[in-house]
Amino acid sequence: MFDLTLTFDNGPEPDVTGAVLDTLARHDIKSTFFVLGHKLAQPERRRLAERAHAEGHWIGNHTWSHVTPLGQLADTAETEGEIARTQAEIGLLAHPRKFFRPFGGGGNLDERLLNEAALDLLKRERFTCVLWNSIPRDWEDADGWPARAMSQAAMQPWTLMVLHDLPTGAMKNLDRFIGEAKDRDARFRQDFPAECLPLVAGRVMRPIESYVTAAD
Repeated sequence: MFDLTLTFDNGPEPDVTGAVLDTLARHDIKSTFFVLGHKLAQPERRRLAERAHAEGHWIGNHTWSHVTPLGQLADTAETEGEIARTQAEIGLLAHPRKFFRPFGGGGNLDERLLNEAALDLLKRERFTCVLWNSIPRDWEDADGWPARAMSQAAMQPWTLMVLHDLPTGAMKNLDRFIGEAKDRDARFRQDFPAECLPLVAGRVMRPIESYVTAAD
């Protein structure tokens, strides 16, 4: 038996997110969708986030543009805009704990995640920073990711997995993956393991220096 929290990054996507929500509903699983601000600003995509929220899923902030990891941005205003503009777009869909997931540039857990301006804003605005301990790389292996995801989940007591509701074809395998996980006695949860939360409500709870690019 193992615990498994599923999260979905980089949506909402009209051709994918609805089907993901249908699959999660069929299995009675609640998740978190870490949305991109520029997508949420589009009415069709926002309606999908509203549906997810109405069905009990949590909505988190995954930056506005998802172009450059925040740790590689030098401009304070640009950094703050990536977070604050997205949070304003999320509006009433936001979880009370204001979840933020940084862009890792391919799942990297290193100093690329944040710069000092980002960390200061997250502290000041009392965000909870949600990282991960499983990246099955579904975006580059649409059919092979479930086996890799299962292997990663079986190696630890509680897995916080990053998947992507993107039009890559990968989410066509979500139902099969969930079924296999249930066959292995996975317990699906919506909350997050503490070790993946270096910042909770603006307070540093775990060492965070390795995720922050130091100022010159």
